[in-house]
Amino acid sequence: MVKLIHTLADHGDDVNCCAFSFSLLATCSLDKTIRLYSLHDFTELPHSPLKFHTYAVHCCCFSPSGHILASCSTDGTTVLWNTENGQMLAVMEQPSGSPVRVCQFSPDSRCLTSGAADGTVVLWNAQSYKLYRCGSVKDGSLAACAFSPNGSFFVTGSSCGDLTVWDDKMRCLHSEKAHDLGITCCDFSSQPVSDGEQGLQFFRLASCGQDCQVKIWIVSFTHILGFELKYKSAMSGHCAPVLACAFSHDGQMLVSGSVDKSVIVYDTNTESILHTLTQHTRYVTTCAFAPNTLLLATGSMDKTVNIWQFDLETLCQARSTEDQLKQFTEDWSEEDVSTWLCAQDLKDLVGIFKMNNIDGKELLNLTKESLADDLKIDSLGLRSKVLRKIEELRTKVKSLSSGIPDEFICPITRELMKDPVIASDGYSYEKEAIENWISKKKRTSPMTNLVLPSVVLIPNRTLKMAINRWLETHQK
Repeated sequence: MVKLIHTLADHGDDVNCCAFSFSLLATCSLDKTIRLYSLHDFTELPHSPLKFHTYAVHCCCFSPSGHILASCSTDGTTVLWNTENGQMLAVMEQPSGSPVRVCQFSPDSRCLTSGAADGTVVLWNAQSYKLYRCGSVKDGSLAACAFSPNGSFFVTGSSCGDLTVWDDKMRCLHSEKAHDLGITCCDFSSQPVSDGEQGLQFFRLASCGQDCQVKIWIVSFTHILGFELKYKSAMSGHCAPVLACAFSHDGQMLVSGSVDKSVIVYDTNTESILHTLTQHTRYVTTCAFAPNTLLLATGSMDKTVNIWQFDLETLCQARSTEDQLKQFTEDWSEEDVSTWLCAQDLKDLVGIFKMNNIDGKELLNLTKESLADDLKIDSLGLRSKVLRKIEELRTKVKSLSSGIPDEFICPITRELMKDPVIASDGYSYEKEAIENWISKKKRTSPMTNLVLPSVVLIPNRTLKMAINRWLETHQK
């Protein structure tokens, strides 16, 4: 189900962080360097390593498009790099001069946060490279930072154990003691969950710390109702401080790395342990999932980065029977339909659908006429959007019933992909289909309707291999 496919051993000291873009892997270390590798064959790029920092590099992260890499260091700077040629774009100095422990891009690439050892957190304008706002936590140094998927707020974690929530204007919305001995990392799942009563979007947050725990929180923020953070559960498995945690791109898995030298992969739906990986010989300091591919990178104080590959077919088989059934829309309850509407940015329709007792089976039977006459949805554009989303569901049900994993289906053609590529929106498509789409639709994403940051398409060789393996098994 998961296997070690490559080990990188180029750093001369502890690996502190690793991060993926659609085509690259970045790693940084106590040896003051940042290294860049191609996901095609894990060879180091010609312009790597990147050198500027005069002390240890603690964190690195890609902009959503992958064109820019940020790194931060004990030297008190956060540096922006052009990933295509390694050129240094900007050096942003922490106002206090304190060592910078963590940096993170906003989902829209407009902002970058940097958190320092003295508790200061800076919000930078990532286009002008100038300081936008600055704040600080009450106690301790900053060790973790994560933006919500919609970019309306971000969370920082401190060495005193506090989770602090900031809005996009750097106003402190909330602060809560989350881990008794200090927080080491936090991460948001990109997949929203829903409140059954109000149909609002909520997000799942993971945090980990020196108390040996990985905790799950449910967070929400609207300008009307304000901010709310609720503790949900704790993941068990580690017997020593947990230094890193990260969600997979689809939110189905959560990974954590620990001082006990192990990496644990959890199923986020059942909160059960899927795998325990024990190949590192010293503390595991960092872990990251690739966007929209089944790759995991883990870094350690043993100076190495391990690359792991998940098998798509067996991953699907490992999910619980209940989760498998939930994939079939006919079995959805009215609450499941509400959750789906919120995920499709249709939360304003939750009340109408509930009033008409629309469950999964009824959802699949909706037509243009029933949306207008029975549900009284007046907007033609809104009806068209709902029908388009329902048609996607019908196709998904058909593919699930036939046994084809939905990850193998092109979102445009709804057919099994032969030559999958990753677009800059993070989704995989059939190459010819997305090329035609871009040429006709003026660079918009078929999945989000937002403008694509780039028209560069990256071959998804991992997915292609998984599809070929599935075909070999099922065409005998």
